[in-house]
This record gives sequence, structure tokens and C-alpha cells, in this order.
Amino acid sequence: MKILVVDDEVDVQSLFLQRFRKEVRSHEIEFDFALSGEEALKYLKGKSSEVVLILSDINMPGMSGIELLSEIRHDYPSPPPIVMMITAYGDEENYRQAIENGANDFLTKPLDFNLLKEKLKNLIDNG
Repeated sequence: MKILVVDDEVDVQSLFLQRFRKEVRSHEIEFDFALSGEEALKYLKGKSSEVVLILSDINMPGMSGIELLSEIRHDYPSPPPIVMMITAYGDEENYRQAIENGANDFLTKPLDFNLLKEKLKNLIDNG
């Protein structure tokens, strides 16, 4: 399963690779990273068919995660990637906007990696 993680915080990359070391080593999960919504869209232009899941932060400079989500839903209708939004703020407005724009799931920071692993395992098992 190829996952694109979109977050403007550089340390997110090492955190994901560390937390999912076993899954990456066994080729269960492959991660790619984008530091902005714009970078994510550039990446998807060439590789959208490979990406199964997109994990995107909502609060980023430039294009927000919600804007990115909206673009993804518009440009990649089939097969639509699963999109989980991540935010540091568990506020209702971000949640509502994410769901309205087609988010499949919603996670809050700091990320609960055990919960995320469980969700990913369900996707792998059911996909």
C-alpha cells in the first residue's frame, strides 16, 4: 500500500518511517512525503494510480489540507484515493469542512500511531 503523507513539518517523515519500520521493511506499506499541498498535487500528477491513501495535515502554509482535499476529489475521481485529514486542532469547523469535501477519516495531532496502524491494517485487510 502506497501512502502519501502531506505535512509541512519536516520531522514528520522520520517519525512515520520510525513508527512503521516493520511495515516498510516487509513492503506492506510504502511512504512518500510532500511538504505542501502544491507539492502533493505535483506528485499525484505522475503517480495518482499508485497512491492508495493520502494523509494530509489541514493547517499548512499556502494551500491548506482542505483545499488539497477538494482538488484531489475534483481531479482524481476514479479510483478515488482514501484521504485522512490530520489537524492539531480538534475544532468542529475543520472537521465539518473536511467531511464536506470528501475526507474518509479525521485524525488529530499528536497522532495516535496505534490507532493509525489499526486503521491501515483494516484498509489492507479489506482492500
